[in-house]
Order: sequence, then structure tokens, then C-alpha cells
Amino acid sequence: MASEGGKSFARRDRLLEIEAKARAWWDDNHVFKAEAREKLPEPGEKFFGNFPFPYMNGFLHLGHAFSLSKLEFAAAYHRLRGANVLLPFAFHCTGMPIKASADKLAREIQLFGEPPVFPAAQEKQEEAQEAEPEAENANGGAKYKGKKSKVAAKSAGQVYQWEIMRSFGLSDSEISKFQDPYKWLTFFPPLAVEDLKAFGLGCDWRRSFITTDMNPFFDAFVKWQVRKLKDMGKIVKDVRYAVYSPLDGQPCADHDRASGEGVQPQEYTVIKMELVGPFPSKLAVLEGKKVFLAAATLRPETMYGQTNAWVLPDGEYGAFEINETEVFILTERAALNLAYQNYSRIPQKPTCLVELTGQDLIGLPLKSPLALNQIIYALPMLTVLTDKGTGIVTSVPSDSPDDYMALHDLKKKDALREKYGVKNEWVLPFDIIPIIDIPEYGNKAAETVCAKLNIKSQNEKEKLAEAKKETYLKGFNEGTLIVGEFSGRKVQEVKLLIRSMLIEAGEAISYSEPEKRVVSRSGDECVVALTDQWYITYGETEWKKLAEECLAGMSLYSDETRHGFEHTLGWLNQWACSRSFGLGTRIPWDEEFLVESLSDSTIYMAYYTIAQFLHNGDMYGSSKSAIKPEQMTDEVWDYIFCDGPEPKSSGISSSTLRNMKHEFEYWYPFDLRVSGKDLIQNHLTFCIYNHTAIMSKKHWPRGFRCNGHIMLNAEKMSKSTGNFRTLRQAIEEFSADATRFSLADAGDGVDDANFVFETANAAILRLTKEISWMEEVLAAESSLRPGPPTTYADKVFANEINIAVNRTQQNYSDYMFRDALKTGFYDLQTARDEYRFSCGAGGMNHDLVWRFMDVQTRLITPICPHYGEYVWRELLKKEGFVVNAGWPVADAPDLTLQSANKYLQDSIILMRKLLQKQVLGSKKGNKKGTSVTSVTEDNKLSGLIYINEHFDGWKAECLKILQINFDKDSRTFSSDMVIQEALQNSSIGQSKDFKQIQKLCMPFMKFKKDAAVKLGPQALDLKLPFGEIEVLQENLDLIKRQLGLQDVEVLSGTAPDALSKAGSLVKLIQQNPPTPGNPTAIFLTRNEIGRSKPVC
Repeated sequence: MASEGGKSFARRDRLLEIEAKARAWWDDNHVFKAEAREKLPEPGEKFFGNFPFPYMNGFLHLGHAFSLSKLEFAAAYHRLRGANVLLPFAFHCTGMPIKASADKLAREIQLFGEPPVFPAAQEKQEEAQEAEPEAENANGGAKYKGKKSKVAAKSAGQVYQWEIMRSFGLSDSEISKFQDPYKWLTFFPPLAVEDLKAFGLGCDWRRSFITTDMNPFFDAFVKWQVRKLKDMGKIVKDVRYAVYSPLDGQPCADHDRASGEGVQPQEYTVIKMELVGPFPSKLAVLEGKKVFLAAATLRPETMYGQTNAWVLPDGEYGAFEINETEVFILTERAALNLAYQNYSRIPQKPTCLVELTGQDLIGLPLKSPLALNQIIYALPMLTVLTDKGTGIVTSVPSDSPDDYMALHDLKKKDALREKYGVKNEWVLPFDIIPIIDIPEYGNKAAETVCAKLNIKSQNEKEKLAEAKKETYLKGFNEGTLIVGEFSGRKVQEVKLLIRSMLIEAGEAISYSEPEKRVVSRSGDECVVALTDQWYITYGETEWKKLAEECLAGMSLYSDETRHGFEHTLGWLNQWACSRSFGLGTRIPWDEEFLVESLSDSTIYMAYYTIAQFLHNGDMYGSSKSAIKPEQMTDEVWDYIFCDGPEPKSSGISSSTLRNMKHEFEYWYPFDLRVSGKDLIQNHLTFCIYNHTAIMSKKHWPRGFRCNGHIMLNAEKMSKSTGNFRTLRQAIEEFSADATRFSLADAGDGVDDANFVFETANAAILRLTKEISWMEEVLAAESSLRPGPPTTYADKVFANEINIAVNRTQQNYSDYMFRDALKTGFYDLQTARDEYRFSCGAGGMNHDLVWRFMDVQTRLITPICPHYGEYVWRELLKKEGFVVNAGWPVADAPDLTLQSANKYLQDSIILMRKLLQKQVLGSKKGNKKGTSVTSVTEDNKLSGLIYINEHFDGWKAECLKILQINFDKDSRTFSSDMVIQEALQNSSIGQSKDFKQIQKLCMPFMKFKKDAAVKLGPQALDLKLPFGEIEVLQENLDLIKRQLGLQDVEVLSGTAPDALSKAGSLVKLIQQNPPTPGNPTAIFLTRNEIGRSKPVC
């Protein structure tokens, strides 16, 4: 198998050979070429599925393959069942990553030569400390970090780009060429096509393309799209807060980030707490300026209750010049953010006049806006964060549990004040000022909740977090202000009014920063900047209603996915759609800017429907089409996609235009888009918005299926740890079908899935062994039993095949591929193995074996198509291709027969345990390892199986009660209370030992209720839905072979004559009387049957 350690690779290599042969058959016959039919499709007649095009800055990896496999399996299922299937694939090159990587190579050559010789000191540093891995995206662009031995760059644990390129297997002479970003576009997409073909992707490659202006057709498409949005008023120019990369000099959207995807600007109110003179010597240089401690708060309405300000004693601060007259004291990080928000004397360059520590600030007298105390002081707090907000915090102990406990500690602990040089007059005179009345908490909510939770110190972080959670939301929703000009009004009414009042009075400013740390792909930490650029007006009221309407009509396959979209629609607002750096399409009316990478990829699924007319297999759109890029005018796009009038002067023939329009009308809307769940918060929601704006309602998306990321062997996939596989590596190591098999087995939910190497290796073994078994069976075909299937084993196996067909079809339809693998392969193989054994000397039925091979081949084909095609054509000698052979026809499953067979198998297991206990003397069996079968064969034992086919006594009474209280149409029962009352009023309830019997009744009734819900009212019958004696009689030979018995007899457990045959072992039957579904068996020699004393 495909693993290290000197094992044979012969099985894996055979699969690789089979895969090459199958792909050649498909290619020669254009099996995956998708053409619109003349008539528009009825529901279910066509399937158009797609996948977010991967970013082309490296090789495709198993993260891509996992998400893509969900689409591939779905498309293959629909193709197999007879639908006309379109699965196209394209490659995303828009945005920063490629350009940033190309520029990194150029910088490295400039700094270290060509090829670069990196500093030895950094090499040693890297050997001692591995680079921090980037998070893997299950379906977006590859985030390559190089191998363990690569040199760490100075920032953010990144590696040198040259080393990353070497890890791709490129020579130094080749790497140099990648300084040109367009080299990436010609290098990686063709390799991705090779890998996807090797994977067996059922793709119409004529429709493939790359993005950016290198592809003039797609460039024209994007320009049409953004012009159309602008004409609708959905793209506007505005000044907005945006996460921004200072190094790149432009906003940093999700796909431009190395870390921090999904992070948005967090808006604060910065309170200007004015320093009261005279200034201490450390700040003497600031005399003549207005100096403020700048405190960031999310609760400006609480400023009436300020008692002090908090600083981190050992925190690093600075006095930064905001304008000609004002200076803010805060952290350097906050100052940098402010500098990009027009709060710095030199734009985008914070000027620090004095470097300070928190200790320098303790004791500074302050005059703070709205504070009822005229003067408050800066005091030490050990939990102040300097990587969030400004590092300066206002203290409102009436409503903040943290503030309350910190002030409490300073007041009560002399040693704490002495340690930080805090004078008594800075602390002791300041009492809590009630400002907000909150139901249940009064007007000193912090004091109340801290007492309630028994919080004793500011160091009890978990309790304080719980206290904040308990009071903050309630204070906002139900609190009433009891001070100031808004006294008597609800907090939620006045919060923004107070904020606006403070800002208009010049006593506060608006300030934003990233919610969490964001690092761009260029390696710098991002800030929030006020940017004047183009925005798409997501979140606009009427447009949002259309998006919500579209979402409501879509299939999303999980509640969690739907909730994710609903949450995103709730917060998503204007989106910066322009960039000044990177690759892409120029904004046609403002060519200084490019369309950013998440805005050129929202409706391109429509482009797939006509791409073959434009590209004809050339993904770059350079030469193979009769249509010229300049002919694709806005009027042409409108005609094709938006029911516009037929253009008269495009230069494209009317027949070609009508054919393109028909292709779009045939395939659209798309039926399924598969993606990692991380794209819900941007790309997928943008897709909904843009479709509702540009397309008619009949063309809105029908379905999204989102999945989690993938782990390898239960660990995070990471290049730096070596726990990583490109798609190419996985195929080389395991084969394509074994890789696909393990991807299907990895999981189907929105939680992270797990690709297990052992599963892939086991798949190699299973698939090749199955081929060998079929080859053996076919070679000895004449030995199979002729004629129609007639035996009990035949009927059971035929039924199991029907069950597999029906359940697997449902699983594929629900896109539950692990379950499809179970029902269509694992369970079917188990049924086949049981059938082989059950047939005994009579052998397997010829027709059934052929049906099994046919059905199993079709059912596994969506997951393992190369294997299926090989078996179909080479072994079964079938015509055509299995990938479109049609879903197998099957009768409705006979659940009664299935239950009967389960009864048989369970009974054999039960009898084996009874035999083991009786013959070997204990439940643990023979400690020396002697098998039951060998013992029985030596003693030539026979078995007597006693059956009671009817429930009686209290069990019969329970079943009658359940029958009366069961609705067979809805398969529901009356309430437990009603059933319990019926039980008490029955003959059971009147008996003396009711309480003891009741303990037996309850689990029995629960078991029967569950069975009735699953099987229907027959589960409540006083006998099983099949004859137990008949089932066992038909399978006496199987029972004898399974247990190693010489003879077996099936008897009624209620007939005196039958009981007499047990001799003295009748006591075993009396101790464990048979009931429906639970036979009792005893074992003795044939001569002892009916004798008073067994000899065994």
C-alpha cells in the first residue's frame, strides 16, 4: 500500500494505471462536455454546480480538494442518474497576493543577491524556532508558508518568498522569472488543470478561464458588471472606515489578509480627558499645548459617573501631536490608527513628542467631559490592555464591575497604593456616583452584581467577565439615566445622542481600529483608515430585502449555514470595492483603481455558461475564439444575461448571440455552489446581493452547500509542521480514487472534517481486492447457481441490494457523501459477504451476483469514478460509460424481510453466547482459546431452539395500550402522561406488584415506541411481522454451520411435548423463557434429547 517502510506499492500503482486508462476513455469521447439541449430543462433534468475559483499563487492542496469533492460527488451523482450536468472550473488571480509575492522576490534579490544568500543568523534562528503556520482555507487560495527548514522573515513569522518558491520544486533560475506577476498566471493554472484532471474532475474544460485584465473577455465582463451596479446607484464614492494596510497603501479586504479574515472596524468614542496644569517635569515640553489623556470607550453614556482614569503601570505610551494645538497621550498603536483617520499633524505619520510609561501618568489631574467630579486622577490598573483601544480607560465604578473592583482594591489596600505611589487624596474621596437605574440591579449595578457573585478582587477575571455579561446588556436595554440633561430617558435612546453631543462639543472624537489583529499578505499589521474610495452599498434597506428573499428560497443543507447567512445579512454594510495595488480589472470610470478580488467574483458563474464561445479551451482568451473581446459590449452582456434587446452593431452574428443567450437560459440559475463556511461572511453573501441586483428572480441562486475545513489525521493541516498535502502529492501517494474515497469519508457537516491516511490506504486495499474478487468470480462464472433467485438467502441479498440503491440515492440527493459511501459500499459489501456464507454448498445465484456487481459499481462511481469505469468496461463488458449509465432500478425495500434477517443474525449471535456459556461453563469462554465450534464438533451436539411467537402477560397489555395511543399517519404517540394513566387503569395497574412490573414496562414500551416510529404500527403487533419459526426453519443449515452443530430443531416454547425434549435442561428454558424476537436455545448430544440427565 501507499505508505513508507518498504511496503509494496503494487496495489496503489494498479489503481494509478486504471485511472490513466479511464481518463483516456473520457477524454477521447468528450464525456464531460456539457451542451445545452434545445428545450429548456424541466426540474431535475439539468444540474449546474460550481466552486469558488481557487487563488493561483501555488499548487492546489487537500483543503481545496475537500470542498471541491462535495461538488464533484454531487455532479457525478446527477450525471449518473441521467441529468445534463455542467461542472466548470476557473482560476482566480485578482488581488494582492500574487503581486505582493512577486514584489517580495524582487526585494529579496535586491537585498540578498540572485540567487539570494540569506543571513546565517536568521537561519539559526529558524532552526531554533519554526515559522508560525498560516491558517489553511478549505476552498480559497493556498496560503503557502514553506517547509520547516525555511528562514523566518523579520515580521509575523513569515518565510522568504524565494524559499517558498523552492518548496514548489522550482530551480533558482526559474524562480527569478516570478518577479513578473503575470508569470504566476501562466505557470500555476495549467498545473492546477493537470492535477484536477488526475483527480478525475468531471469538468468541461472548454469553459475554463483566469481572471484579471490578462483575460480580455473576463475583463470586459467585470467592467460591464461594475458599470451596471454604478448605474443602479449601488456603487458610490464615500469616505468610510476600512481595514487598511499601511505598507500596501490601500484597504486590506479578507482575501488580502494573511490573518484576521472577517475582522471589521470597531468604532469607539475617544474621551478627551484634559490634563490640568501645571505639568510635571516629564511633560514640561508640552506646556502651551492642550494635552489630553485619550480614553477609548464603547459606553459614552456612562461618563457622568467617572471617578478616575486607568492606565497600565508598565505600559508604553507616548504624547502624540494631533494638530497644531492638541496632544493625545495614548499607545503608539492607537496613534497610528488615528493618523490614518486624519488625527495627526502629519497625515498617516504619528509624531511622538514624549515617550512615556504608565507610571509617568499615575496621579495626573484630569478634567473629563460630563464627569460630575471636577477633577479626577489617573490611577494604576493591572488589567488594562494596550493592544485594544488606546491603553487609557475611563473608570465608572457604578456600572463597570472591573472599575468597581479595581477602585475597591486601591481603597482597601494601603500596600497597593504605596507600591504605585498613589496618594490617598487621589482615591479615597471618590465614591460611586449612581447614574443609571437598572431593574433588579438598582443604581449601583456593579456593586450589586459583584456582591451577588461574591467577587473579592480585580484579579477574578472569569467572575468579572460573567458580571459584565450580566449587567451591560441589561443596562443598555432596560437601564434609565438618572443624571444629566437626559435624565429619565432610556439608555438605548440617548447613547448615540450623548456621543454626538460630546463630539460636537469637541470633547470627544470618533475612533476606529480593527476588532482583532489583522496582518496583510505583505506582512504588516493593519490599521483602520478613513478612505475616500468606491463602495458597494451592501446593507441598503431595499437591496437587503431582496437578498433576504433570495436566501429564504435557497437550499442550504444545514441550519448552521442558514444562521450564518442571516447573521451576515444583519451586519454587512458598505464594502470597499476598489484597490490601487495588485492585479485585476480597472474600474472603467476611475482607472486609478482596480476592482478588488471579492467584488469581481460575485456573478461570474453566469460567465461559465457562455465561456466556451469566448475561450474554446484557451483559459487566457487570447486567440481561439471567432468572437473578439471588443465585441463583448455592455449591450451584448445585457442581452445575454438581463433580457436586454438584441444588439445590432456588435459584429457578432445573430445566431451566435442567440446561442449564447440560450446557453445561459438553459443552465441558469446554478443549482449548487459548494464552499468552505468561511466564505459565508463575504463572497457567498456578495453573490446573493449581486444576483438580486443584476439578474431576474428566475435566475437567482438555488443552493449553497458549506463545509468546514479539513484536518489531516485529526491535526490541523499546516506546511510548517509537515502535516500537509498538495492534491498532486495525495494522488501520487494514494491514487485519485483512494484520495476521493477518504475525502468522502472525512465528513459532511460544517464542522471540521478529518482526512485519514489509514482510510486512504484501506481504500487502496478494498478497491483492488474487490477487483480481484470480481475477476475470480467471472473466471469461474459457470460455478454460480443458475436460475432465478429462490432461496431465503437470495431474497435477503436481493432486498439488501434494493435497500442500498434506495438509501444511497437519498444520501447522494442530500449531499451526505459519507453516508452514501456507507450505504452504497460498506453496507453492500457486508451484505455480499453474509450472502456468500449463507449460501453454503449451494453457491451464490448467478443473476444476483451480476446484479450486485452492476449496482455496487454504479453506486460507488460518483466517489471512485476511475474504479467504476474500469469495472464497467473491462470486467462487466458493458457498453457506454458508467459515469452516465443511469441510476440502478430497484424495488421498494422490504423492511419486514430486513427485520427478519436481522432477527436471524441476532438470534445466531445470541445462540452462540448461550452455547458458549453452556458448553464452556462461563460467559468468558475457554481461557485457552478453544473455539465453541471445535468443542461442538468434537461432542457432536445438537441444538433445540425454543420460540414463543406471541407476547402475553404484561407485555401484551403494554402493546395494546400503545396501539390505542398511536397515530399511524403521523407515527406519533399520545403524551407519556396519557400512556402512564392508561397503564395504571389496566389490569397491570390493578395487580399487587404493579410497581415491580412497572419497572419492566417502561423500557419495554420505550423500545416498542421507537420501533413503531421507524417501522410503523406493525411494530406494536403481539407477534413479530414475520414468522420466527419459518425464518429459522429456512436457515437451519446456516445455523448449523455458524454454530458447528450436528443438528438443529426449532420448537414451540409453549408446547409441553416440545419442552420435554429438553430433559433436565428445561430449567434453562424456564429461567429464560422465549419471547417474540428472543429465542432460547439449549445444546446437548442427539442421544440425550428427551433424557432426564444430559451428558455434555
